[in-house]
Amino acid sequence: MSVKFTSSTQAIPAVGDVPRHVAIIMDGNGRWAKKRFMPRVAGHKRGVETVRTMVKACISRGIGYLTLFAFSSENWRRPVEEVSFLMNLFVTALQGEIGKLHANGVRLRVVGDLSAFEPRLLALIREGEALTANNTHLTLTVAANYGGRWDILQAMNQLALAHPEKVGHFGEADLAPHLSMAYAPEPDLFIRTGGEQRISNFLLWQLAYSEFYFTDLLWPDFDDSALDAAIDSYRSRERRFGRTSEQVIKGVTVSPASTFRSPTAKDDA
Repeated sequence: MSVKFTSSTQAIPAVGDVPRHVAIIMDGNGRWAKKRFMPRVAGHKRGVETVRTMVKACISRGIGYLTLFAFSSENWRRPVEEVSFLMNLFVTALQGEIGKLHANGVRLRVVGDLSAFEPRLLALIREGEALTANNTHLTLTVAANYGGRWDILQAMNQLALAHPEKVGHFGEADLAPHLSMAYAPEPDLFIRTGGEQRISNFLLWQLAYSEFYFTDLLWPDFDDSALDAAIDSYRSRERRFGRTSEQVIKGVTVSPASTFRSPTAKDDA
């Protein structure tokens, strides 16, 4: 059964002490390895262990959606050897982790332009998604060969093909179902490890009103306590969604666009 989630630019979504959806750029694997005089690929391998830790931590904290940026559409620019290792690591991780995810009630989704992946990897992705499709404890999304601009463009192309008669008159509600993560609410909390402070073409549409948290910790060092620090920071934010602080305090939830009237407007009566 499909669920329709509130768009933060169209209405004010529900806000809780625990973010419903956490999205993470897992940065710093290579630097973690370099600091230890190890090859970069050793950092990526260690990063898989951190993924396991975060999955368990999100489940125990009541977080419903965890989205991880594993491989961007720009990461193909990296050295051939590193890209090859990452593809093989993805295969190995899927083979070793799918059963564990399923046993823990985790639903797996992989988003991105998967046409670039070899048949064996694509088959593992589809098998993992099918096996875990009905799980409800946590939805783990892995963004692979993903880019935010790609996501918006592919959604627009799908929409234009489906409804050519409406070209020039599309609204947000028309486009949203075609985005790659239409099955999930927008992220409440965006985390980037590794000290960089940019979103690197990740979830450009979906992060419109997310709270951002940057940490110098490298991804392999990110643990339960680091996640709790990010959540504590999230709890300290005032999520206004375009309102004033006074409106937030009063609990005003009506979209201003739905109530605004021009000073010159006249009643029909």
